[in-house]
Amino acid sequence: MQMTPLKLNYKRTAQIGFAFFGILLLWQVYDSWCPTFLTDIFARQMYGLSSAQLKAGDPDKVLNVQWLVGIIMACDNLAALLLLPFFGHLSDKTKTPIGKRMPFILIGTLVSALAFPFIPLFFHRNQVTGMVIMMAVVLLFMMMYRNPAVALMPDITPKPLRAKANGVINIMGYFGGAFATVLGIFLKLSDYINAEDAARKIWIIEIPFIVASVLMVISALVLFATVKENQVAEEMKEQMAEGERQAAIISPVRDDGPMPRENKQMLLAILGAEFLWFMADNALGTYIGNYVIYYLNAASSATMIFTIIGGLASVIGFAIAGLIADKIGRKWTVASGLGLSFLGLLVMCLVRPTGQVTGLQGEFSFPALLYLVGVVRGFGMALVHNCSFPMVVELCSSKQIGKFTGYYYTASMSAQTVTPVLLGLVLNMTLAWNALPVYAAVMLCLSFLVFTWRVKNIKAVKVANAHGLEAIGEEE
Repeated sequence: MQMTPLKLNYKRTAQIGFAFFGILLLWQVYDSWCPTFLTDIFARQMYGLSSAQLKAGDPDKVLNVQWLVGIIMACDNLAALLLLPFFGHLSDKTKTPIGKRMPFILIGTLVSALAFPFIPLFFHRNQVTGMVIMMAVVLLFMMMYRNPAVALMPDITPKPLRAKANGVINIMGYFGGAFATVLGIFLKLSDYINAEDAARKIWIIEIPFIVASVLMVISALVLFATVKENQVAEEMKEQMAEGERQAAIISPVRDDGPMPRENKQMLLAILGAEFLWFMADNALGTYIGNYVIYYLNAASSATMIFTIIGGLASVIGFAIAGLIADKIGRKWTVASGLGLSFLGLLVMCLVRPTGQVTGLQGEFSFPALLYLVGVVRGFGMALVHNCSFPMVVELCSSKQIGKFTGYYYTASMSAQTVTPVLLGLVLNMTLAWNALPVYAAVMLCLSFLVFTWRVKNIKAVKVANAHGLEAIGEEE
């Protein structure tokens, strides 16, 4: 049977990527600043001293509060675990003149952007209740935004092209994350934390949150102005139908009736492995800032440089992941990424603070080997994230994209609910910051084993057409 050539609209995909730009921009600021805010404020309330004073006099007490930090971060993720599938399913059934996803994106963006700058304001005033409430408001409305925003790409992209499209929107997202990270280089959180109370300047921690809010609103407005959701969905009907015929699945997808057994097993295997790799990924995302400030005794700007380097490697990974998947299939592309990331974390397990030996301070006390770890891990996890989400939404019909996007985020947010508390307890028991890379490496190893053992590879082959885009071959 002759297959119709499919062509990815890169311009429109990049425009959809503005939604992901706003998501990663906010999360990068949130994950880089909030765990340290919580560490500092709990240290003050429990011991009557700032975390900087504890770091100098009794550093083990900083580790003792990490389980509380983990609980707060996990509570946010627990709410997301419940809300992401809800908003995804709700948006599947929504019909408005501006589309089924766009109302959730606009409302979620606006409220999140308004609440976000209040987090550092309450922290500066040492008001933990107000700070945690603002964190909860931001998380609630970002859940309203996130699932529909991510579901928008597969809504209007044929299945065989989604890995390439996912690479484009992830690159857009990493531009957002990189922007937030650059702010952290010049506005050093460690300068604020290490200062005496009277010398703490609120603008150091407030500016990144305000900038993130403004850019998040702008990105949502650009998306709304350039992507007319209902119109594009109508234009793409024929290509979407052809994409269903060329989908990389074991059994055909049906709009009605039970999910085929083979597809269900595939889905559960992907989600199980995803849960484990997010256990590793979120462990680093949550605690890397504290690891750098309190263990390596380096400036927080070193964390930002580490993140930027990893982000640049991720951009390269996202750019070529689709091409790699063309050659070896999505399964082995994901497995390769997991393997590379695991090797990077093994190296991180061997890293020790250098400042005590060399006498160097700030960014220069950050072990140079960790930058290589950032590159390897960034590239590897880009391969993982680029191909895994399309593998999940490949298994559903066009009427269930929000629901299956919810499944994908249920797995990731479950991990992000468990891992801050679990790792916080591990840090509290071991009193060793080096438990962080060991924990992450173990989780990635388990993820690799589950994924390679249980997930089948449906390998894409080239179609002889002018664009060389993928159609689907036989199961290996």
